[in-house]
Amino acid sequence: MTNFAIFINPLFADKKSIFKLLESLQEEDRALHQDKSEISFFGDLGQAEILQKPVRIVDFDSSSSVPRIDCILVFGGDGTILKAKELALKASAPILGINLGYLGFLSESTLPEIRGSIRDLIAGKYQILSRMLITCSVIRNGQEILKDEALNDAVIYKGENPGLISVRIYANGAYVFDARCDGFVASSPTGSTAYSLAAGGPILAPHMQAMVLTPLNPHLLGIRPMVFAATDKLKLKVHGLSQSAWLQIDGANSLALEEDDQIVVAASRRSVKFIKLTKRTFYRILRNKMHLGK
Repeated sequence: MTNFAIFINPLFADKKSIFKLLESLQEEDRALHQDKSEISFFGDLGQAEILQKPVRIVDFDSSSSVPRIDCILVFGGDGTILKAKELALKASAPILGINLGYLGFLSESTLPEIRGSIRDLIAGKYQILSRMLITCSVIRNGQEILKDEALNDAVIYKGENPGLISVRIYANGAYVFDARCDGFVASSPTGSTAYSLAAGGPILAPHMQAMVLTPLNPHLLGIRPMVFAATDKLKLKVHGLSQSAWLQIDGANSLALEEDDQIVVAASRRSVKFIKLTKRTFYRILRNKMHLGK
């Protein structure tokens, strides 16, 4: 690996330390290759205002100007990795998360470890793991008005509604149940350890092909989280609204929902690839980061 894309949490206070580190890595590589560094760093046009040398800005929406990217170095927490999902899909490159945040569940490295991590990447000491995406479409009056992909989850939330909202669930056209609640979280296996878990949903191993549907504060105790196959197509119909509810995709408000809107959730044909450097298993990460069994 020699070509790296850089994606940084814009709120990180000490960005200069990242660029100094990247420069020092190039200097070390230059010394090894007779004054010509083989390592290059590229940044997306959308982050041009915060990126500095040695990062070169390119437009990843323009196929003619984009070099082949071997890996995307994402400096931030889990939220930053979710935002870097689009860049990973555009560049067709795996993500290496460098944790600058609180939990860093999706990260594989830290800032003090990044020098060794990049050496491992260059030496080919890594694995590539694929993580499933889910698609989310909104149908209003028979027309698709929004379609997006999520690495973590798609969330229907009551928003500023003072009371509960009603959501009717279908799987492959078959009626499942109707729930009065604050909303629902439809998550991928990756997202099963995020909002869905906080709402009482099950943990799925990241390599699984499945979706979790977790209710938010349902009025009836009999409404429980459910796991569906990745081959299923879920439809959630929102009704009983006194005012707009909200659809959130990977933690960002995407659309104000209206009465009788239908949200269709299914597995995407695409996936996001992640770099695996260490021998730490998913279960060890759960024990250390989530205090599983402690």
